Amino acid sequence: MYTVKRSPHNPILIPDPTRAWESVAFNPCAVVYKKKTHLIYRAMGLPDKMLNPPTAISVIGTATSHDGHRYEEHKLFFGPSEDFDRYGCEDPRTTHFEGKFYTFYTALGGIPFSAGNIKIACAISDDLSQIESKHLVTPFNAKAMALFPERINGLATVILTAHQDEPPQKIAIAQAVHVDDFFKPEFWHEWDKDIQKHSIQIIRNDQDFAEVGAPPIKTEHGWLLVYSYMKDYFKGDARVFGIEALLLDLNDPTQVVARTQGPFLVPEQPYEGYGIVKQVTFPSGALLHGDRLDVYYGGADTVGAMASIHLPHLFAAMGIESSPLMTRAKGNPILAAVPEHPWEAKLAFNPAAIDAGGSVHILYRAMGADNTSTMGYARSEDGIHIDERLDAPVYAPREDFEQKRGSPNGNSGCEDGRLTQIGDRLYLCYTAYDGVNHTRVAVSSISVDDFVHKRFGEWSKPELITPNYLDEKDVCLFPEAIHGKYMLLHRVSPYICIIHFDTLDFSKEEINRCIELMGPRPGTWESEKVGIAGPPIKTDKGWLLIYHAVSGDKHYSLGAALLDLDDPTVVLARTVDPILSPDEPYEKVGEINNVVFSNGAVVRGDTLFVYYGGADAVVGVATGSLSRLLDILAPSSLA
Repeated sequence: MYTVKRSPHNPILIPDPTRAWESVAFNPCAVVYKKKTHLIYRAMGLPDKMLNPPTAISVIGTATSHDGHRYEEHKLFFGPSEDFDRYGCEDPRTTHFEGKFYTFYTALGGIPFSAGNIKIACAISDDLSQIESKHLVTPFNAKAMALFPERINGLATVILTAHQDEPPQKIAIAQAVHVDDFFKPEFWHEWDKDIQKHSIQIIRNDQDFAEVGAPPIKTEHGWLLVYSYMKDYFKGDARVFGIEALLLDLNDPTQVVARTQGPFLVPEQPYEGYGIVKQVTFPSGALLHGDRLDVYYGGADTVGAMASIHLPHLFAAMGIESSPLMTRAKGNPILAAVPEHPWEAKLAFNPAAIDAGGSVHILYRAMGADNTSTMGYARSEDGIHIDERLDAPVYAPREDFEQKRGSPNGNSGCEDGRLTQIGDRLYLCYTAYDGVNHTRVAVSSISVDDFVHKRFGEWSKPELITPNYLDEKDVCLFPEAIHGKYMLLHRVSPYICIIHFDTLDFSKEEINRCIELMGPRPGTWESEKVGIAGPPIKTDKGWLLIYHAVSGDKHYSLGAALLDLDDPTVVLARTVDPILSPDEPYEKVGEINNVVFSNGAVVRGDTLFVYYGGADAVVGVATGSLSRLLDILAPSSLA
């Protein structure tokens, strides 16, 4: 489990159009030299109209920074000068190796660009200011080569993407006694004869594509490679440019030791979405500073950016010396349907929870044979084992807007409640549905004392707070006013939205805006839609929000985010991987398969109890360390 933090200075590399060679500046590789961080990056001027067709020529620029965030002194490092790169020098990867800087780059030798004129070349420099020599490297089509920063078993080692434009493409390793051997065609002719032996298996399916990203970094667990993974690359507009990481064996870098579950960065920000090529995050450099990994990448083939990861958390997410963040209760599911109770004879799921009077009180959604949703009640003293369960619903449809109007066995009623305590009252936000019109959200309240003592006849008259022209679900209130305003989360699919109310008089308040807080992340476990779980939990590091998300294969999982305490419209962090996914039989098979869906959580000491519905059929609970989750969301190395 880990998070990624984009630099607040992004984009850190912005083109200066006053330089004829730099209308865009992107795909930066970073090296530290003489106490400065140097970016070696790809730049392009405007298309040269004397070429047929008019073509923008890529060159390699440099920029320097004292603080690693603000880059100045943009200079032209090198450009086309040889027959093999006369039409462009692209995407540099620079490594300091045995006293020299080796910059491997994509050399374009002809137009129109085709496999036969796209190859790898290398520029060598002593000081990152002057080029000592240039060499054509591969005699065949290839891109994205990077030199390892030290010898492996006495051999100079490179990693490259071979035959990128003439599939089958391979990411592979090459080793030689001398770096100069990589500049000899006969070396590569022999190497290419046995390319499968040198290849690394990265691609998950034949619709995807991968490319070498940053030069590898040596760690105690292996060579860390940050690379580009392009999901659905051959599907045109459906493709997703993500950034992933893997570990290669220290002694045999053709062997993958571990890898991330999927991308840790996908296009989300405007500078990643809009540019020369839309919706691109492309990794090209990485630096390690203690426990902080800085990843440098291009945004939309126009600018350069940086994001940081706490390295121990990244390793743990790869399965290196890790333990699960959340542990399911051994007695799961803790609640299930009761055939003897007609109102809950079919399903019992999607629980809300509140800790009051020494017990955890669980309000769960129940359905009988006619698919009318009501809410049942259970109580647990230790948060896991059920000590009391009532045999009648404690909240049922009362108003016209939640009475069944459609099919006699169609869905209707009061669905998916969420409980928030504000002062001495509990506010229940739930989905009201009549089976015909849009789902809408209603709010009712009850005093904490009445709820704890089971005086459920004291629920207030429910008020609709969402408009009648829009499907709305997943609503809750924050547990306290912030700057005199009552904050509320809701969902306008596929986004989580936030809005504030002046009062808690819901006869006068209605949701009328969607201020987008979080949205789906393409190509990930949350690619389709996101929605809240239970109400945010106040911590000293921010508002902890557990949320659910849906993947492209319709799996519902839970993630965690951290919102700013003073201004919860600001998302401080968000987990890259889910904290809980459907893995157990009772989560994988049910009314709707492959679902974990939470409506509430409580905290006791350092233990977080997350209550959830499994496969829309039963109730489970999982526990974990709150401090550990907060450390993942806000690691000290990324402060």
